[in-house]
Formats: sequence, C-alpha cells, structure tokens
Amino acid sequence: MRAYIVGNVAIDETIAVSELPVIGASILGNAGGSDLGGKGTNQAVVTARCGVPTTLVAPIGRDGRADSIRRYLADEPLRSELIEMDGVSSDVSIIFRLPGGENAIVTTTESAQSLSLSHVRRILSTARPGDLMMLQGNLSDQTTRDILEHARAIGMVTAFNPSPVRSYFSDLWHLIDIAFLNKGEAQALTGTTGGDAAQYLLGRGLREIVLTLGGDGATLVNRNGSIDVPARACDVVDTTGAGDTFMAAALASCALRDQRLDRLAIEHAAAAAAITVSRHGTRKAFPTISELEAILR
Repeated sequence: MRAYIVGNVAIDETIAVSELPVIGASILGNAGGSDLGGKGTNQAVVTARCGVPTTLVAPIGRDGRADSIRRYLADEPLRSELIEMDGVSSDVSIIFRLPGGENAIVTTTESAQSLSLSHVRRILSTARPGDLMMLQGNLSDQTTRDILEHARAIGMVTAFNPSPVRSYFSDLWHLIDIAFLNKGEAQALTGTTGGDAAQYLLGRGLREIVLTLGGDGATLVNRNGSIDVPARACDVVDTTGAGDTFMAAALASCALRDQRLDRLAIEHAAAAAAITVSRHGTRKAFPTISELEAILR
C-alpha cells in the first residue's frame, strides 16, 4: 500500500511571543527558527518516517523558498512531486508561539490554491485500489472535490483533515472514509462536538471518525461504538504539527498492520504526538525514524 498526500508545502517561520498581537499594537518577539512545514508536507514526512511508501504532491512557486523546500525534502524518505506554478509565490507560514507551547498560525495559500486535478492526474496514475489518499484544507474547493472523486473512482481510501476549516467541507463528507477533527473543527462543521459530532458524520457516510482533544486524548468512533485513548503525559513546549503527527502516525500504524483504525493505532498516534509537542519547531520536532520504529514495534 502506498500513501498519497496531496496538499501544501510551506516554509515555517516561528516567532516566540509572550502574547498575541492585537490590532494597532507592536510587540516584541524572538526568532524561533525556520523549517519545512505545511499540513500536507507534515503528514507526508511523518507517514514516510513510519515506513509507509509515501508520495507527496505539493505546489511551489519559482523562488528562493522553493529552493529551500527542495533541500529540506531531499533529507526525507519520501517521493516528492513538486508542481511548479507560474506567477505565484511558494507558501509560507508565520507561527506565533506562546510560552505554554500553544500557537497561532498565519499561512499563505497562493500556491496551494493554484493546484488543480490536471496537475495531479499523471502522478495518481500509479495509485491502486486500497492505496491511501490524505487531504487537508489548503486546496481550493474544486480541486479538493475533484481529487476526492478521482481517488474514490480508483478505489483509494480517503482520509481528510478539515483544517483550516472551509464552509464547503460539509458538502464533501460522502467522498470521505476517515476524518480527523479537533473540537473546534467538529463544532464548526457539524454544529456540535464529541459523540454527537461523530454520529452526525457517520450518518453522512464516513466509516471512521477520530476526534482529537489535545491533552484530553482522542476518541475513535465507528459503527461498532467508540474508543477513548488518553494523551501521553509529556512536557508541552510547542504544539505546532501535533495534529499532523497524530493523523499520520495513526494511519501509518493501520497501513503497516493491514488493519482498520483501532485502539492500537490511536495509542501509537498519541505516543508520536507526545514527542512532537515536547520539542520546538515543525519538521525537526517530529519523531525520528528510529523513534517511530520503537513506537510502532
């Protein structure tokens, strides 16, 4: 089984601040470093480090950030298909990191919004029934819909993380097998949270829903019931990329064992995410290949 992640790639620029800026105010901060990021890329890096054959499809501009993106990706055990887009800049994320590890992120999506199925179709010609398609919320409405429909036509398993939240996501549920949502995303897209949100999504055709609850753990819901898994105890210094780590590790655990999502997959995901939040940064905070091998063993 191969995992195909179609999404954004960005350069993450982190600034450590004592509080978030308000309108009209100037505040001081400390440079927190630069790294490879973007939700699609984060998920692809962790999936590949878990040992799942992984293809990342992501759009870039023709600029200096694109050169940095290529250098970073060359260090990762994945196949990268970077689509050069004319007339747009490679995307960038500005991350404001608070002292407790929480963050606020501003991401440009000029490149991501320019991607279309026509850019991706050739790459997906190698996909087979049962392969995994992972998507997030940074692509355009039409492209997200087109890729999900194309993946379904092939017979791929579709997994979706609806972040950042867009209003059109509510029209996509019938194309999605698995969804990973945090509390805010569940509230925005279903009008409720917890078990009620999961039942809403099951009623729209999803087979599995994972509700992530930060320090309170996560809940896996399917038609057989629900499974609660606590978070791993750890010192939280930076939550950037934790959700991406969680989703990727959970799906990789299933893929490597040829299983549907289960308690063990969520436990593996919780252990991987605990490592990510205990370190500063994005890609450099993700568990290493050896750390993931130890978790998945």
